[in-house]
Amino acid sequence: MEEKNRRLDETALRRLLEQEQTGPEALVLRLAWLEGLTREEIAALTWDQISFLDNRLELPGRMVPLDQEMRAFLWKLQEAREARGEPGDPHVLLSARERKPMRLESISRIARLALDRGGLKGVRLLDLRYDWIIRCLDRMDWPEAARVSGVEVATLQLRFSASAPARKAPKSPAAQVDEFKLWKLLQAERDTAAGLAMWMGWQLGLQAQEMIALTWEQVDFQEGVLHLPDRSVAITSALRRILEEEHRRRDPEEDPHVLLTEQSRKPLDLPRLSRLTRAALIRGGLERATLRDLKRDDCRDIEDERILRQALEQGFVSRGDVSELLSLSKTATYARLRRLTEHGRLVRVGGKYYLPGTVVPPERHREAILEYLAGAGFAYRQDIVDLLHIQPKQCTLVLHRMVEEGALVQLGQKYFLPEREKRKAE
Repeated sequence: MEEKNRRLDETALRRLLEQEQTGPEALVLRLAWLEGLTREEIAALTWDQISFLDNRLELPGRMVPLDQEMRAFLWKLQEAREARGEPGDPHVLLSARERKPMRLESISRIARLALDRGGLKGVRLLDLRYDWIIRCLDRMDWPEAARVSGVEVATLQLRFSASAPARKAPKSPAAQVDEFKLWKLLQAERDTAAGLAMWMGWQLGLQAQEMIALTWEQVDFQEGVLHLPDRSVAITSALRRILEEEHRRRDPEEDPHVLLTEQSRKPLDLPRLSRLTRAALIRGGLERATLRDLKRDDCRDIEDERILRQALEQGFVSRGDVSELLSLSKTATYARLRRLTEHGRLVRVGGKYYLPGTVVPPERHREAILEYLAGAGFAYRQDIVDLLHIQPKQCTLVLHRMVEEGALVQLGQKYFLPEREKRKAE
């Protein structure tokens, strides 16, 4: 995979940017290569996300330092639009002709054409972002690069360790935890303070002191985030459901702390939390584990990296792949893949699991297909395979379901929108 993360020809890219000074292509290329924005972020970028005062792009989930060349380009673009008196569409990227926000497919197309013109054939829009990440790693450590790129440290190390300068990985010894036993224990204890603490330790890596200090005011259900004094932590969907259930059970007059004693309904202290979780772990057959051990399991992390590496090299992994790779039972394999999916490190499509960003997630399949057909008129199955980046058999199931629901019309090997096919018949 080193070839995919190769360094790009900086001289050729600089020469291309000098040629592309106006138009959507110039903006797309700069946002991807100078700021590391994804195609989706480029399409969604609005002027209020650009802070010229603080020299940064304020994207959902991350802040990206604003390169001085990019700053000057955006400033000039904003002044030109104001001088032309254009309507106040908040999006930064607008189509040259219609002056409307650009579709994702159009962004990829104009970037590819511009790169081809510049002699950079075979270079994708995504490769520009990868090159930006590699350049970030030249001057940043892994955690800082993770903050500005929006990619977690483990995934960065998996993808870019061969391209980035050698760095020592942080060491944190921990006991090995039987993940299947832990999963069964968490299900059994989900309604107890000990169970909630173990969930927060296992899925969010919270320290015991953070758990006992946590109040409901710090739990943002709408955004899915815990606001801690020194950072914000995204809540996994499984833990979010458990917290919502616990919150609904609470009396409005009760103490606002999330973890309370069962009888007196007072905030837990560290000794009591330690005793409760220790007793629960023993009941679950995890006698040698402690609450602290749930925060990080080095063996599990290594195995997770093996799964993610195979998904990267193969394009996806299946339960059978993981079971064979790690010699796990079917149940343990399912628990492992479910956890990686809950953490957003894998995306499940049917029986296959993909790395985030390499596949269109299932919840967007319908929207992506309809949007594509609205512009293209019709599509073959392979067109949709390329659009969604999934396997042909999976694509067939998606298309078949949409045809059955009446969302698509199939004629031979082509797929149409119902309205378009109706007009064609008339």
